[in-house]
Amino acid sequence: MLQVGSLVDGRYKILNEIGHGGMSVVYMAINEKANKTWAIKEVRKDGSMDFTQVRAGLIAEIDTLKKLNHPNLPSIVDVIEDNESLIIVMDYIEGRSLDVILEETGAQSEANVVEWAMQLCDVFGYLHSRTPPIIYRDMKPANVMLKPDGSIMVIDFGTAKTYDVNTGETSCIGTRGYAAPEQYGGLGRTDARTDIYCLGLTMYHMLTNVNPCVTLVTDKSIRAVNPMLSRGLDQIIIKCTQDNPDDRYQTCAELMYDLENYQNLEPIYKRKQRAKVVWFGITVLFSLILLMTGIFIKLSASNIATDNYDSLMYEASKNPDYDAKMKLYEECISVPNKAGDPDAYLALIQCYKENDAVFTQSEANQIEVLIKNNKDALMQNKDAYVDICFEVGKLYWYYFDYGSGSDNQVTRGKSSVPWFQDVLDYASEDYPNYGMALAYANVGIFYRDILTIVTEAGDRGYYKPFFENLSDLVERLASDESESEIVRLEILEMSRSALQQYATKFKQDGLQKDELIALYNRIDTIVKSVETTTDKTTDKKDLIVSNMPETLKAIEAAYGTVHEENGG
Repeated sequence: MLQVGSLVDGRYKILNEIGHGGMSVVYMAINEKANKTWAIKEVRKDGSMDFTQVRAGLIAEIDTLKKLNHPNLPSIVDVIEDNESLIIVMDYIEGRSLDVILEETGAQSEANVVEWAMQLCDVFGYLHSRTPPIIYRDMKPANVMLKPDGSIMVIDFGTAKTYDVNTGETSCIGTRGYAAPEQYGGLGRTDARTDIYCLGLTMYHMLTNVNPCVTLVTDKSIRAVNPMLSRGLDQIIIKCTQDNPDDRYQTCAELMYDLENYQNLEPIYKRKQRAKVVWFGITVLFSLILLMTGIFIKLSASNIATDNYDSLMYEASKNPDYDAKMKLYEECISVPNKAGDPDAYLALIQCYKENDAVFTQSEANQIEVLIKNNKDALMQNKDAYVDICFEVGKLYWYYFDYGSGSDNQVTRGKSSVPWFQDVLDYASEDYPNYGMALAYANVGIFYRDILTIVTEAGDRGYYKPFFENLSDLVERLASDESESEIVRLEILEMSRSALQQYATKFKQDGLQKDELIALYNRIDTIVKSVETTTDKTTDKKDLIVSNMPETLKAIEAAYGTVHEENGG
């Protein structure tokens, strides 16, 4: 293993380790005479894998890169082999891989993803134009480095193969989840369209933060994950990821053209272009159209309203100013015959959460007035109304700014219960969130009423169903890794706090100690698994973890089993 400060081949001074795998370690090194920084990959021959096989893959990658000259591809400058290792000297790429960026910041903006995708189209267009063509076959975020200047570099050519134009022969597959159907064997040969498929899945991952390696992606529509994303990009990605290669873009040049003009693929843009043609025709044939004006206006009123609504929704989704977004969504709801469309309400709710993760009183007033004033229109589609109520209930439950001096759970419970109650009153029997709405409502009612019950009547019998509803929410939401981190952590903290505060009451209602311990252990396991991405959620997780020992002591004390640490 190379040592920091040592010289490789008398020229490259090892500065520090920057990465490692099963058999290899990557270092940053400097050629002091040339004052140039390089990356050095050392592959040890004493690893657990078959070095002969590994060496063959490395030599293939080296041979491929040596033939290439493109600003978005790294260069191999030296290969040094001795009895102990194979050392590859290559360009040092400053930056972060796109998979790391996804982990740190979540789904990326359309503008960034389109810019990166166009650079990747340029790279693949270059590779596919080689003689013979080179098929990369392993496009994924982990294999793309984003440099500080905004340009990207494609790395890891271990699976790249030249394409035999006579037989169509390539071998091996890429990465499951991103790989095209033909890469799994028996479904055709890989060619340039294979890279287009992998690039489509990569764009899907970057825009939705849904990892195809973890989640089986059968519907490649990005709007199925986030309806606010561009319809134009949605069409492009769906075309890239068709199972039949003949149905995809046939070249990177075709894909590049659509990426450059993806906004022109938006239905609102197409409608505007059609409108220009229509109005030109109206001007030319004005004398004839006068006879039909009344009928035309009546028949087109609905279409005009739809166009206005779609235009406002699209403008709101692209506007970076929060206050402007709110006004635009309000305008959407005020469009004639559109007050019953749920999309604007749900988009407004999403904006409240994304703005600062706080649901303020003024925001609460805004959404409540909009729903109240348009309830008759919304009730024309009860399923849509139920979805809105469920999301508003969660807004109050997790994000409501209850103000200093107020009790968190009591205030949030009081505010959220009416919304969850509407879900229970109007939802159909097969509504998928019915069970969660029932648990939310029951827990909210408990926090709303328990002080009055304790003061005015006996509270025996109220704590066991409260415990069961908490356990239900922990299993339904806190253990669901697809749920947002703030939701998971709020459920865990509420349940932990209840265990500590009401341990004696749970015992009073007949719950056994092992039932409380089981929920305690579940909370402890889940909270440690939650990956936080913001200071707020990190602080919340740390708070839960730090309070777990006191919670356990409270359970033990309630059942008469607590022991002092020093002397029992």
